[in-house]
Amino acid sequence: MSRRPRIGITMRLELPTDRFYLGRDYAEAVEAAGGIPVHIALIPKAEYISAIMDDLDGILLPGSNTDVDPYYYGDEPHPKLGPVIPVKDQTDILVLDEVERRNLPLLAICFGMQVLNVHRGGTLVQDIESQIENPLKHEQGQPATRLSHGVTVADTGILAGLESVRNSQAPIRVNSSHHQAVGEVGRNLVATAWAKDGIIEAVEDSRNEHFAVGMQWHPELLVVHDEISREIFRLFVEKCGVRGASAVGSAV
Repeated sequence: MSRRPRIGITMRLELPTDRFYLGRDYAEAVEAAGGIPVHIALIPKAEYISAIMDDLDGILLPGSNTDVDPYYYGDEPHPKLGPVIPVKDQTDILVLDEVERRNLPLLAICFGMQVLNVHRGGTLVQDIESQIENPLKHEQGQPATRLSHGVTVADTGILAGLESVRNSQAPIRVNSSHHQAVGEVGRNLVATAWAKDGIIEAVEDSRNEHFAVGMQWHPELLVVHDEISREIFRLFVEKCGVRGASAVGSAV
């Protein structure tokens, strides 16, 4: 039996209880697609991050109910800025440093896409409702699995190449739970999906030799009934498997 790829997922911090946590859907979606989920504690020490990532074949950056500190993209806090957790920002940025150094496959979801963009030198819209003209409702509320708005996918790229996207007979719709968004797109990234109000819904690495895709919606919540979401996770885990097999081969 071939080795299943090990995929790191950074955890989140619950401030009232001071506990690390992570929604189960991320790990379950990775495992269902053939990967082994590995939780990464929010310990912003470069030596810890480097050591734990020695055994990983890819990284999933999950969503969060907090915001990236605007300090990281040269902005001051907007009145509608949500809570900021420094150890989370610092840990995710250290992980992204290692992703770039090691050229690991990356799947970045919601907050994960935002911190990826900031790490690449991009900016964020701090509050969609007050900063974007005629915005859609991007904080849909419950149920979180409802497909609440449509997206337009670019003609080329990772998402465009998904069989389920190419063969879709209906407009592609996604769930939505965010009040911030990508502003100026960071280096070596390209926008590949948009909402009707112009909000960027997906970004991808523009370099052919790097697999990185970020999406503003939450495919981990949709894998049970949505083929596009299942295919996203299958492709990501497949890329991690190729990376893992290559690393094992080079070590022999």
